[in-house]
Amino acid sequence: MRNTLIHNAVLVNPSLPPEVTRKGWLLMEGGRIHSCGEGEPPPEVRARAEVGIDAEDGILLPGLVNAHTHAAMALFRGLADDLPLKTWLEEIIFPVEARTVSEEFVYWGTLLACWEMIRTGTTTFGNGYFFEHRALDAVKEAGMRAVLAAGVVDFPTPSCRDPSLNVEHAIAFVNQARDEEPVRPGIFCHAPYTCGPETLVKSKEACRAHGVRFFIHCAETRWEVEEIRSRYGTTPVRHLDRLGLLDSDTVLVHGVWVDEEEIRIVAQRECSVVVCTESNMKLASGAPPIVSYLREGVPLGLGTDGPASNNDLDLFGEMDQTAKLQKLREGDPTVVGAAQVLHMASVGGARVLGFHDMGLLEPGYHADLILVRTDRPHMRPLYNPVSQLVYSARGSDVEHVWIGGRHVLQQGRITTLDPEAIQKKTALLQVQVKSHIPER
Repeated sequence: MRNTLIHNAVLVNPSLPPEVTRKGWLLMEGGRIHSCGEGEPPPEVRARAEVGIDAEDGILLPGLVNAHTHAAMALFRGLADDLPLKTWLEEIIFPVEARTVSEEFVYWGTLLACWEMIRTGTTTFGNGYFFEHRALDAVKEAGMRAVLAAGVVDFPTPSCRDPSLNVEHAIAFVNQARDEEPVRPGIFCHAPYTCGPETLVKSKEACRAHGVRFFIHCAETRWEVEEIRSRYGTTPVRHLDRLGLLDSDTVLVHGVWVDEEEIRIVAQRECSVVVCTESNMKLASGAPPIVSYLREGVPLGLGTDGPASNNDLDLFGEMDQTAKLQKLREGDPTVVGAAQVLHMASVGGARVLGFHDMGLLEPGYHADLILVRTDRPHMRPLYNPVSQLVYSARGSDVEHVWIGGRHVLQQGRITTLDPEAIQKKTALLQVQVKSHIPER
Protein backbone atom coordinates (compact mmCIF):
# COMPACT_ATOMS: atom_id res chain seq x y z
CA MET A 1 0.00 0.00 0.00
CA ARG A 2 1.62 3.22 -1.17
CA ASN A 3 0.50 6.84 -1.12
CA THR A 4 -1.06 7.23 -4.56
CA LEU A 5 -2.01 10.40 -6.42
CA ILE A 6 -4.47 10.13 -9.29
CA HIS A 7 -4.73 13.23 -11.47
CA ASN A 8 -6.32 14.34 -14.71
CA ALA A 9 -9.50 12.48 -13.73
CA VAL A 10 -13.22 13.10 -13.90
CA LEU A 11 -14.26 12.73 -10.24
CA VAL A 12 -17.77 11.40 -9.63
CA ASN A 13 -18.96 11.51 -6.02
CA PRO A 14 -22.24 9.49 -5.89
CA SER A 15 -23.97 11.63 -3.27
CA LEU A 16 -27.52 12.85 -3.91
CA PRO A 17 -27.26 15.02 -5.90
CA PRO A 18 -23.97 13.72 -7.29
CA GLU A 19 -20.88 15.92 -7.42
CA VAL A 20 -18.84 15.93 -10.64
CA THR A 21 -15.39 17.47 -11.04
CA ARG A 22 -14.41 17.51 -14.71
CA LYS A 23 -10.67 17.80 -14.10
CA GLY A 24 -9.65 16.65 -10.69
CA TRP A 25 -7.17 14.79 -8.51
CA LEU A 26 -7.29 12.51 -5.48
CA LEU A 27 -4.63 11.41 -2.99
CA MET A 28 -4.79 8.08 -1.14
CA GLU A 29 -2.78 7.72 2.04
CA GLY A 30 -2.83 4.98 4.67
CA GLY A 31 -5.71 3.16 2.99
CA ARG A 32 -7.98 6.21 3.15
CA ILE A 33 -8.76 9.17 0.94
CA HIS A 34 -6.46 11.93 2.17
CA SER A 35 -7.67 14.76 -0.03
CA CYS A 36 -9.11 15.56 -3.45
CA GLY A 37 -9.70 18.66 -5.51
CA GLU A 38 -10.08 20.38 -8.85
CA GLY A 39 -7.40 21.30 -11.36
CA GLU A 40 -3.75 20.41 -10.90
CA PRO A 41 -2.62 18.85 -7.59
CA PRO A 42 -0.92 21.43 -5.32
CA PRO A 43 2.85 20.98 -4.70
CA GLU A 44 2.28 19.85 -1.10
CA VAL A 45 -0.01 17.10 -2.37
CA ARG A 46 2.50 15.94 -4.97
CA ALA A 47 5.15 15.86 -2.28
CA ARG A 48 3.14 13.31 -0.26
CA ALA A 49 2.63 10.95 -3.20
CA GLU A 50 4.84 7.89 -3.74
CA VAL A 51 3.00 6.84 -6.90
CA GLY A 52 1.37 9.04 -9.54
CA ILE A 53 -1.23 7.89 -12.07
CA ASP A 54 -2.49 9.94 -14.99
CA ALA A 55 -6.16 9.05 -15.39
CA GLU A 56 -6.19 10.38 -18.95
CA ASP A 57 -9.72 11.79 -18.51
CA GLY A 58 -11.03 8.53 -17.07
CA ILE A 59 -13.81 8.56 -14.48
CA LEU A 60 -12.72 8.02 -10.88
CA LEU A 61 -15.46 6.97 -8.45
CA PRO A 62 -15.92 4.84 -5.33
CA GLY A 63 -15.85 1.10 -5.80
CA LEU A 64 -19.24 -0.47 -6.41
CA VAL A 65 -21.05 -2.46 -3.71
CA ASN A 66 -22.84 -5.68 -4.64
CA ALA A 67 -25.19 -5.80 -1.66
CA HIS A 68 -26.44 -9.35 -2.27
CA THR A 69 -25.00 -12.39 -3.97
CA HIS A 70 -24.11 -16.06 -3.44
CA ALA A 71 -20.53 -15.91 -4.67
CA ALA A 72 -19.63 -19.60 -4.72
CA MET A 73 -22.58 -20.25 -7.03
CA ALA A 74 -20.37 -18.88 -9.79
CA LEU A 75 -19.60 -22.58 -10.26
CA PHE A 76 -23.29 -23.12 -11.16
CA ARG A 77 -23.34 -20.37 -13.79
CA GLY A 78 -25.46 -21.52 -16.74
CA LEU A 79 -26.32 -24.82 -15.05
CA ALA A 80 -30.11 -24.48 -15.29
CA ASP A 81 -31.38 -21.48 -17.20
CA ASP A 82 -34.89 -20.48 -18.30
CA LEU A 83 -36.77 -22.06 -15.39
CA PRO A 84 -39.18 -20.68 -12.76
CA LEU A 85 -37.56 -20.04 -9.37
CA LYS A 86 -39.38 -22.87 -7.56
CA THR A 87 -38.47 -25.41 -10.23
CA TRP A 88 -34.93 -24.06 -10.50
CA LEU A 89 -34.36 -24.37 -6.74
CA GLU A 90 -36.15 -27.59 -5.88
CA GLU A 91 -35.41 -29.70 -8.97
CA ILE A 92 -31.90 -28.52 -9.86
CA ILE A 93 -30.04 -26.28 -7.41
CA PHE A 94 -30.90 -27.89 -4.06
CA PRO A 95 -30.14 -31.47 -5.28
CA VAL A 96 -26.87 -30.45 -6.99
CA GLU A 97 -25.78 -28.45 -3.93
CA ALA A 98 -26.39 -31.45 -1.70
CA ARG A 99 -24.13 -33.61 -3.88
CA THR A 100 -21.34 -31.22 -4.85
CA VAL A 101 -20.92 -28.28 -2.46
CA SER A 102 -17.90 -28.70 -0.20
CA GLU A 103 -15.31 -26.52 1.49
CA GLU A 104 -13.16 -26.76 -1.64
CA PHE A 105 -16.14 -25.86 -3.85
CA VAL A 106 -16.93 -22.74 -1.81
CA TYR A 107 -13.31 -21.59 -1.68
CA TRP A 108 -12.69 -21.84 -5.43
CA GLY A 109 -16.17 -20.66 -6.41
CA THR A 110 -15.73 -17.57 -4.25
CA LEU A 111 -12.29 -16.91 -5.74
CA LEU A 112 -13.86 -17.07 -9.21
CA ALA A 113 -16.55 -14.60 -8.13
CA CYS A 114 -14.03 -12.24 -6.51
CA TRP A 115 -11.97 -12.22 -9.70
CA GLU A 116 -15.06 -11.29 -11.70
CA MET A 117 -16.21 -8.64 -9.22
CA ILE A 118 -12.84 -6.91 -8.97
CA ARG A 119 -12.45 -7.03 -12.75
CA THR A 120 -15.82 -5.26 -13.15
CA GLY A 121 -15.37 -2.63 -10.45
CA THR A 122 -16.99 -4.15 -7.36
CA THR A 123 -14.92 -3.70 -4.21
CA THR A 124 -17.43 -4.80 -1.52
CA PHE A 125 -20.17 -7.40 -1.46
CA GLY A 126 -22.78 -9.01 0.76
CA ASN A 127 -22.84 -12.79 0.60
CA GLY A 128 -24.98 -15.64 1.89
CA TYR A 129 -24.03 -19.30 1.48
CA PHE A 130 -22.58 -22.43 3.10
CA PHE A 131 -19.04 -23.04 4.41
CA GLU A 132 -18.58 -19.30 4.80
CA HIS A 133 -15.30 -19.81 6.63
CA ARG A 134 -13.86 -20.90 3.27
CA ALA A 135 -15.46 -17.91 1.57
CA LEU A 136 -13.67 -15.85 4.21
CA ASP A 137 -10.33 -17.36 3.15
CA ALA A 138 -11.04 -16.52 -0.50
CA VAL A 139 -12.16 -12.95 0.20
CA LYS A 140 -9.05 -12.25 2.31
CA GLU A 141 -6.86 -13.61 -0.47
CA ALA A 142 -8.60 -11.42 -3.05
CA GLY A 143 -8.28 -8.36 -0.79
CA MET A 144 -11.96 -7.46 -0.96
CA ARG A 145 -14.33 -6.02 1.62
CA ALA A 146 -17.44 -8.10 2.41
CA VAL A 147 -20.21 -9.12 4.76
CA LEU A 148 -20.30 -12.91 4.76
CA ALA A 149 -23.51 -14.37 6.18
CA ALA A 150 -23.77 -18.02 7.15
CA GLY A 151 -26.71 -19.68 5.39
CA VAL A 152 -29.55 -21.16 7.46
CA VAL A 153 -32.41 -23.41 6.27
CA ASP A 154 -34.60 -26.01 7.96
CA PHE A 155 -33.22 -29.01 6.09
CA PRO A 156 -29.78 -30.65 5.91
CA THR A 157 -27.18 -28.63 4.03
CA PRO A 158 -23.64 -29.43 2.88
CA SER A 159 -22.19 -27.53 5.83
CA CYS A 160 -24.78 -28.49 8.49
CA ARG A 161 -26.18 -31.99 8.14
CA ASP A 162 -28.32 -31.68 11.27
CA PRO A 163 -30.85 -28.86 10.77
CA SER A 164 -31.53 -28.75 14.51
CA LEU A 165 -28.05 -27.21 14.82
CA ASN A 166 -28.42 -24.76 11.93
CA VAL A 167 -28.40 -21.57 14.02
CA GLU A 168 -25.63 -22.80 16.32
CA HIS A 169 -23.56 -23.52 13.23
CA ALA A 170 -24.12 -19.95 11.99
CA ILE A 171 -23.21 -18.51 15.39
CA ALA A 172 -19.94 -20.45 15.34
CA PHE A 173 -19.01 -18.74 12.07
CA VAL A 174 -19.97 -15.32 13.45
CA ASN A 175 -17.63 -15.89 16.40
CA GLN A 176 -14.86 -17.06 14.08
CA ALA A 177 -15.09 -14.07 11.73
CA ARG A 178 -15.89 -11.22 14.10
CA ASP A 179 -12.29 -9.87 14.12
CA GLU A 180 -11.58 -10.25 10.40
CA GLU A 181 -12.01 -6.65 9.18
CA PRO A 182 -12.51 -5.62 6.42
CA VAL A 183 -14.69 -8.75 6.32
CA ARG A 184 -17.68 -8.91 8.67
CA PRO A 185 -19.97 -11.84 9.53
CA GLY A 186 -23.75 -12.07 9.46
CA ILE A 187 -26.56 -14.65 9.36
CA PHE A 188 -28.60 -15.35 6.24
CA CYS A 189 -31.95 -17.15 6.62
CA HIS A 190 -32.76 -18.27 3.10
CA ALA A 191 -36.48 -17.40 3.05
CA PRO A 192 -39.64 -17.53 5.18
CA TYR A 193 -40.71 -20.67 3.28
CA THR A 194 -37.45 -22.59 3.98
CA CYS A 195 -37.06 -21.36 7.58
CA GLY A 196 -39.83 -21.85 10.12
CA PRO A 197 -40.78 -19.26 12.76
CA GLU A 198 -38.60 -20.84 15.45
CA THR A 199 -35.53 -20.76 13.21
CA LEU A 200 -36.21 -17.19 12.12
CA VAL A 201 -36.64 -15.92 15.67
CA LYS A 202 -33.61 -17.81 16.95
CA SER A 203 -31.46 -16.49 14.08
CA LYS A 204 -32.52 -12.91 14.64
CA GLU A 205 -31.91 -13.20 18.39
CA ALA A 206 -28.41 -14.44 17.62
CA CYS A 207 -27.82 -11.48 15.30
CA ARG A 208 -28.92 -9.06 18.01
CA ALA A 209 -26.78 -10.76 20.63
CA HIS A 210 -23.69 -10.61 18.41
CA GLY A 211 -24.34 -7.25 16.75
CA VAL A 212 -24.45 -8.49 13.14
CA ARG A 213 -26.75 -8.09 10.17
CA PHE A 214 -29.70 -10.43 9.52
CA PHE A 215 -30.41 -11.16 5.83
CA ILE A 216 -33.39 -12.90 4.25
CA HIS A 217 -34.97 -13.34 0.80
CA CYS A 218 -38.44 -11.86 1.16
CA ALA A 219 -41.46 -11.41 -1.14
CA GLU A 220 -39.46 -12.45 -4.19
CA THR A 221 -42.25 -14.21 -6.09
CA ARG A 222 -46.02 -14.44 -6.22
CA TRP A 223 -45.68 -18.11 -5.30
CA GLU A 224 -43.86 -17.16 -2.08
CA VAL A 225 -46.63 -14.74 -1.09
CA GLU A 226 -49.28 -17.41 -1.69
CA GLU A 227 -47.26 -20.03 0.19
CA ILE A 228 -46.74 -17.84 3.27
CA ARG A 229 -50.40 -16.83 3.24
CA SER A 230 -51.44 -20.49 3.14
CA ARG A 231 -49.14 -21.38 6.04
CA TYR A 232 -49.48 -18.35 8.29
CA GLY A 233 -52.50 -16.41 7.03
CA THR A 234 -50.52 -13.32 6.09
CA THR A 235 -47.87 -11.99 3.69
CA PRO A 236 -44.08 -12.42 4.01
CA VAL A 237 -43.33 -8.90 5.32
CA ARG A 238 -46.20 -9.00 7.83
CA HIS A 239 -45.12 -12.50 8.88
CA LEU A 240 -41.58 -11.32 9.63
CA ASP A 241 -42.95 -8.25 11.41
CA ARG A 242 -45.22 -10.37 13.64
CA LEU A 243 -42.18 -12.41 14.63
CA GLY A 244 -40.35 -9.21 15.63
CA LEU A 245 -37.58 -9.60 13.05
CA LEU A 246 -37.72 -6.20 11.38
CA ASP A 247 -35.30 -3.51 12.55
CA SER A 248 -32.40 -1.40 11.28
CA ASP A 249 -30.09 -4.43 11.16
CA THR A 250 -32.45 -6.48 8.97
CA VAL A 251 -31.81 -6.61 5.22
CA LEU A 252 -34.68 -7.80 3.03
CA VAL A 253 -33.57 -9.09 -0.36
CA HIS A 254 -35.83 -8.65 -3.42
CA GLY A 255 -38.99 -7.18 -1.85
CA VAL A 256 -40.88 -7.46 -5.14
CA TRP A 257 -44.41 -8.47 -4.10
CA VAL A 258 -45.26 -5.97 -1.38
CA ASP A 259 -48.16 -3.56 -0.94
CA GLU A 260 -48.02 0.06 0.19
CA GLU A 261 -48.76 -0.81 3.80
CA GLU A 262 -45.90 -3.31 3.86
CA ILE A 263 -43.55 -0.70 2.43
CA ARG A 264 -44.56 1.65 5.25
CA ILE A 265 -43.90 -1.14 7.77
CA VAL A 266 -40.43 -1.67 6.29
CA ALA A 267 -39.76 2.07 6.50
CA GLN A 268 -41.06 2.38 10.07
CA ARG A 269 -38.90 -0.53 11.22
CA GLU A 270 -35.90 1.08 9.44
CA CYS A 271 -35.13 -2.07 7.44
CA SER A 272 -33.07 -2.00 4.26
CA VAL A 273 -33.98 -3.59 0.93
CA VAL A 274 -31.61 -4.95 -1.72
CA VAL A 275 -32.92 -4.91 -5.29
CA CYS A 276 -31.72 -7.65 -7.68
CA THR A 277 -33.18 -6.60 -11.02
CA GLU A 278 -31.52 -8.92 -13.52
CA SER A 279 -32.14 -12.06 -11.45
CA ASN A 280 -35.78 -11.02 -10.99
CA MET A 281 -36.09 -10.47 -14.74
CA LYS A 282 -34.47 -13.78 -15.66
CA LEU A 283 -36.67 -15.75 -13.26
CA ALA A 284 -39.74 -13.67 -14.19
CA SER A 285 -40.19 -12.83 -10.51
CA GLY A 286 -41.28 -9.26 -11.20
CA ALA A 287 -40.02 -5.71 -10.71
CA PRO A 288 -39.79 -4.24 -7.18
CA PRO A 289 -41.61 -0.96 -6.41
CA ILE A 290 -38.46 1.16 -6.09
CA VAL A 291 -40.37 4.43 -6.49
CA SER A 292 -42.54 3.57 -3.47
CA TYR A 293 -39.55 2.49 -1.41
CA LEU A 294 -37.81 5.77 -2.17
CA ARG A 295 -40.90 7.79 -1.36
CA GLU A 296 -41.05 6.17 2.09
CA GLY A 297 -37.31 6.65 2.69
CA VAL A 298 -36.36 2.96 2.72
CA PRO A 299 -32.55 2.51 2.37
CA LEU A 300 -31.82 0.67 -0.87
CA GLY A 301 -28.85 -1.29 -2.16
CA LEU A 302 -28.27 -3.01 -5.47
CA GLY A 303 -27.30 -6.67 -5.84
CA THR A 304 -26.73 -9.10 -8.66
CA ASP A 305 -28.01 -12.13 -6.72
CA GLY A 306 -26.03 -15.29 -7.41
CA PRO A 307 -24.18 -15.90 -10.69
CA ALA A 308 -26.42 -18.94 -11.27
CA SER A 309 -29.53 -16.77 -11.66
CA ASN A 310 -28.20 -13.60 -13.32
CA ASN A 311 -25.70 -14.88 -14.78
CA ASP A 312 -22.96 -12.35 -14.09
CA LEU A 313 -21.67 -10.14 -11.27
CA ASP A 314 -21.32 -6.93 -13.31
CA LEU A 315 -23.00 -4.07 -11.43
CA PHE A 316 -22.73 -1.74 -14.42
CA GLY A 317 -25.23 -3.89 -16.29
CA GLU A 318 -27.33 -4.14 -13.13
CA MET A 319 -27.52 -0.34 -12.82
CA ASP A 320 -28.54 0.05 -16.45
CA GLN A 321 -31.28 -2.59 -16.28
CA THR A 322 -32.60 -1.34 -12.93
CA ALA A 323 -33.09 2.21 -14.14
CA LYS A 324 -34.72 1.15 -17.41
CA LEU A 325 -37.02 -1.49 -15.95
CA GLN A 326 -38.34 0.93 -13.34
CA LYS A 327 -39.17 3.47 -16.04
CA LEU A 328 -41.08 0.77 -17.89
CA ARG A 329 -42.82 -0.41 -14.72
CA GLU A 330 -44.00 3.09 -13.81
CA GLY A 331 -44.61 4.28 -17.38
CA ASP A 332 -42.47 7.32 -16.56
CA PRO A 333 -38.99 7.95 -18.02
CA THR A 334 -38.12 10.41 -15.25
CA VAL A 335 -38.20 7.99 -12.30
CA VAL A 336 -35.21 6.18 -10.77
CA GLY A 337 -32.64 8.17 -12.68
CA ALA A 338 -28.95 7.50 -13.17
CA ALA A 339 -27.92 9.40 -10.03
CA GLN A 340 -30.28 7.37 -7.82
CA VAL A 341 -29.15 4.03 -9.23
CA LEU A 342 -25.46 4.93 -8.93
CA HIS A 343 -26.10 5.90 -5.30
CA MET A 344 -27.74 2.49 -4.68
CA ALA A 345 -24.75 0.72 -6.21
CA SER A 346 -22.20 2.57 -4.09
CA VAL A 347 -22.79 4.47 -0.86
CA GLY A 348 -26.37 3.16 -0.58
CA GLY A 349 -25.22 -0.44 -0.70
CA ALA A 350 -22.36 0.30 1.69
CA ARG A 351 -24.78 1.61 4.30
CA VAL A 352 -27.17 -1.30 3.79
CA LEU A 353 -24.26 -3.60 4.69
CA GLY A 354 -23.30 -1.48 7.69
CA PHE A 355 -20.24 0.33 6.29
CA HIS A 356 -20.55 4.05 7.03
CA ASP A 357 -17.12 5.32 5.99
CA MET A 358 -17.00 4.20 2.37
CA GLY A 359 -18.82 4.81 -0.88
CA LEU A 360 -18.07 8.53 -1.27
CA LEU A 361 -15.10 10.56 -2.50
CA GLU A 362 -14.58 12.25 0.85
CA PRO A 363 -11.43 12.73 2.96
CA GLY A 364 -11.27 10.05 5.65
CA TYR A 365 -13.35 7.54 3.72
CA HIS A 366 -11.85 4.19 2.74
CA ALA A 367 -9.82 4.40 -0.45
CA ASP A 368 -11.98 1.86 -2.31
CA LEU A 369 -11.84 3.35 -5.79
CA ILE A 370 -12.24 2.42 -9.44
CA LEU A 371 -11.04 4.16 -12.58
CA VAL A 372 -13.21 3.73 -15.67
CA ARG A 373 -11.79 4.30 -19.15
CA THR A 374 -13.57 6.77 -21.38
CA ASP A 375 -11.48 6.36 -24.56
CA ARG A 376 -13.78 3.76 -26.08
CA PRO A 377 -16.45 4.34 -28.71
CA HIS A 378 -19.42 3.55 -26.45
CA MET A 379 -18.07 6.08 -23.92
CA ARG A 380 -17.82 9.01 -26.35
CA PRO A 381 -18.82 11.79 -26.35
CA LEU A 382 -18.93 12.43 -22.59
CA TYR A 383 -21.68 14.93 -21.77
CA ASN A 384 -22.87 13.66 -18.40
CA PRO A 385 -20.44 11.35 -16.54
CA VAL A 386 -23.13 10.04 -14.15
CA SER A 387 -25.48 9.04 -16.99
CA GLN A 388 -22.53 7.61 -18.91
CA LEU A 389 -21.62 5.33 -16.00
CA VAL A 390 -25.15 3.96 -15.74
CA TYR A 391 -26.30 3.77 -19.35
CA SER A 392 -23.08 3.32 -21.35
CA ALA A 393 -20.25 1.93 -19.23
CA ARG A 394 -19.49 -1.76 -18.90
CA GLY A 395 -17.57 -3.70 -16.33
CA SER A 396 -14.85 -4.31 -18.91
CA ASP A 397 -14.19 -0.55 -18.97
CA VAL A 398 -12.73 -0.69 -15.46
CA GLU A 399 -8.95 -0.27 -15.73
CA HIS A 400 -7.80 0.22 -12.12
CA VAL A 401 -9.22 -0.83 -8.74
CA TRP A 402 -7.99 0.04 -5.27
CA ILE A 403 -9.39 -1.47 -2.06
CA GLY A 404 -8.24 0.19 1.13
CA GLY A 405 -5.55 1.89 -0.95
CA ARG A 406 -4.23 -1.45 -2.23
CA HIS A 407 -3.90 -1.64 -6.01
CA VAL A 408 -5.81 -4.89 -6.74
CA LEU A 409 -6.48 -4.28 -10.46
CA GLN A 410 -3.78 -2.58 -12.49
CA GLN A 411 -4.45 -1.79 -16.15
CA GLY A 412 -7.02 -4.57 -16.24
CA ARG A 413 -4.78 -7.17 -14.59
CA ILE A 414 -5.70 -8.53 -11.17
CA THR A 415 -2.76 -8.42 -8.75
CA THR A 416 -4.08 -10.48 -5.80
CA LEU A 417 -5.27 -13.67 -7.50
CA ASP A 418 -3.98 -16.25 -10.00
CA PRO A 419 -6.54 -16.40 -12.84
CA GLU A 420 -4.86 -19.38 -14.48
CA ALA A 421 -5.08 -21.46 -11.30
CA ILE A 422 -8.74 -20.45 -10.81
CA GLN A 423 -9.61 -21.45 -14.36
CA LYS A 424 -7.89 -24.84 -14.04
CA LYS A 425 -9.64 -25.64 -10.78
CA THR A 426 -12.97 -24.40 -12.13
CA ALA A 427 -12.70 -26.83 -15.05
CA LEU A 428 -12.17 -29.75 -12.66
CA LEU A 429 -15.09 -28.75 -10.44
CA GLN A 430 -17.31 -28.32 -13.49
CA VAL A 431 -16.80 -31.98 -14.36
CA GLN A 432 -17.90 -32.93 -10.84
CA VAL A 433 -21.01 -30.74 -11.01
CA LYS A 434 -22.01 -32.05 -14.45
CA SER A 435 -21.96 -35.63 -13.18
CA HIS A 436 -24.58 -34.77 -10.55
CA ILE A 437 -27.13 -32.79 -12.57
CA PRO A 438 -30.54 -34.46 -12.17
CA GLU A 439 -32.32 -35.67 -15.29
CA ARG A 440 -35.52 -33.77 -16.04
